[in-house]
Amino acid sequence: MLYSGFVMKNNFVNRIKFVALLAAALTWQVFTAGADTVSDRITVTVRGHGPDVLLIPGLASSSEVWDATASRLENRFRLHLIQVAGFAGSPSRANAQGPVIQPTVDAIDVYIKTNKLQAPKVIGHSLGGFMAEMLAAQHPEDVGGLMIVDALPFYGALFGAKDTSAIAPQAAAMRDSVLAQTQDDYAKSETAFIHALVKSPDGYKQAVKWAIASDKSVVARATYEDMTTDIRPQLQKIKAPVTILHAWDSLAGIPPAASDRLYEESYAALPNKKIVRIDDSFHFIMLDQPDKFAAEVDTFLK
Repeated sequence: MLYSGFVMKNNFVNRIKFVALLAAALTWQVFTAGADTVSDRITVTVRGHGPDVLLIPGLASSSEVWDATASRLENRFRLHLIQVAGFAGSPSRANAQGPVIQPTVDAIDVYIKTNKLQAPKVIGHSLGGFMAEMLAAQHPEDVGGLMIVDALPFYGALFGAKDTSAIAPQAAAMRDSVLAQTQDDYAKSETAFIHALVKSPDGYKQAVKWAIASDKSVVARATYEDMTTDIRPQLQKIKAPVTILHAWDSLAGIPPAASDRLYEESYAALPNKKIVRIDDSFHFIMLDQPDKFAAEVDTFLK
């Protein structure tokens, strides 16, 4: 009787698993090189051949931020360029309301498993780096190596906050302010703000174009979630080796040692890491210092 019950339970579990896999297969188009695959949270464009590498752009950014990187690497790697729904003019779909970050991480996990990627390396910038950290902590089997480009496991640390409760009111005010803006006011504020994020004139033009084309509601909610989520306690769950790049420039108004200390303290719980400061760069390292960035990516992928 016990054995019969065990078999029936296992059959039920297997049926549930089958239904879940079938649902995932129906949700995703299995990739072919050069084609787009679409879920309700992300679009993925595949380029090149070789070991798999996922690239995740940041807040209000386009997957085009990786174009130079993809052009260099596509003869050696199969690149999966992720576009978050609602950013840079992409349709908002399921991100049009409710949470953004965790469902997007879940969608990336489904993409990796559905397409049977074997522990690919993952590169993420800004919010994309934060989501990559969440992915590696929640699904260690998904990630064979991680490069974080100018992102922290707790965004509130930039404001001197010790925990999420200290930053929540400020985060809510920022979210509500963006939601209340007209589209014209949003475009003006983004155009001004991005001066602090990109030093390169050409890079600045690109980043502004992507930001003002983004759904401001998705941007506002994702910003709030980023500011009020602290994954420092989960860093020890990340098994893959991690390279962390952080930008510093004399115009930032803080000494380089202070920037180093912020990243060292923020990632103290991460067991297998290398932290590299990239000088003479604002937040978009790949646009401000493309040669230094390319060299670090090559080292990471070796």
